[in-house]
Amino acid sequence: MTLTVAVQMDPIESIDIGGDSTFALMLEAQRRGHRLLEYQPGALTYDQGRVRASGARPVTVSATRGDHFSAGERIEVDLGKDVDVVLMRQDPPFDIGYVTATYLLERLKGETLVVNDPASVRDAPEKLFVLDFAKYMPPTMITRSLDAVRDFLERHGDIVLKPLHGKAGEGVFRIGSDGANLTSLAELFGSIWKEPYIAQAFLPDVSKGDKRIILVDGEPAGAINRIPGKGEIRSNLAAGGSAHKVDLTEREREICAALAPELKRRGLLFVGIDVIAGYLTEINVTSPTGIVAMDKFNGTDTPALIWDAIEAKLPQ
Repeated sequence: MTLTVAVQMDPIESIDIGGDSTFALMLEAQRRGHRLLEYQPGALTYDQGRVRASGARPVTVSATRGDHFSAGERIEVDLGKDVDVVLMRQDPPFDIGYVTATYLLERLKGETLVVNDPASVRDAPEKLFVLDFAKYMPPTMITRSLDAVRDFLERHGDIVLKPLHGKAGEGVFRIGSDGANLTSLAELFGSIWKEPYIAQAFLPDVSKGDKRIILVDGEPAGAINRIPGKGEIRSNLAAGGSAHKVDLTEREREICAALAPELKRRGLLFVGIDVIAGYLTEINVTSPTGIVAMDKFNGTDTPALIWDAIEAKLPQ
């Protein structure tokens, strides 16, 4: 089948094609003969019951640095009538703009397949959805109370503080048993964000890596191990971590099996989970990454798996 695929993404001009998961998905869609359109979330318009993307443009992509795409004239596209699949792939922050885009895209239900399902993306914030699987998590607290965090530190001795809706390792701090800087950080978090923040018991084995496991329609497709840089606790590749080949443990397969039914039920087709020393820390559903590095290590083709899963959900 030939599909028209609209990709809601960050500006295509600035992406790093060497490691960008969205670009890898676009290359595979094009290889299958699908027509590609790209637009930014600010282009979404609701009018008289229709959801459109203003200023969308047809694109052709190429794995050539410095010449990775060509684009046609900007057009207005009815995302319900003119498009078969929308890939919602813009990066966080998961702010009110992101949430609003999910509400608009949700209006396409019954007309166009949106991946991941926008209502489920909205209802599954990455550091909150994971609480449904608390038995697999390290000790975790979500609060704005300094007294509560002090008590949490006293109980666990070494903790990490991070913003509830942060991304790419931004704003992640380790607090040792002496509590140095805890008060200042709690005040800072409280002044920057209206929502609570997260405290988690520090996992020393993060120095051995933070696994990003990719699940496609609930099934594990593979993983990479992200090792923090020198002097860092953050293993995110965007924060200087390095990617390494890795296999899944029995514990990690157990976690994946526990998540699978809920991911499938929610229409969360492309998901990345983070596991440190056998503990589940996040379930990433907004714009998961890591498939390019993972496929290089494993000789796999995760974009093809994802497109197989997408195509299987469409009317034949």
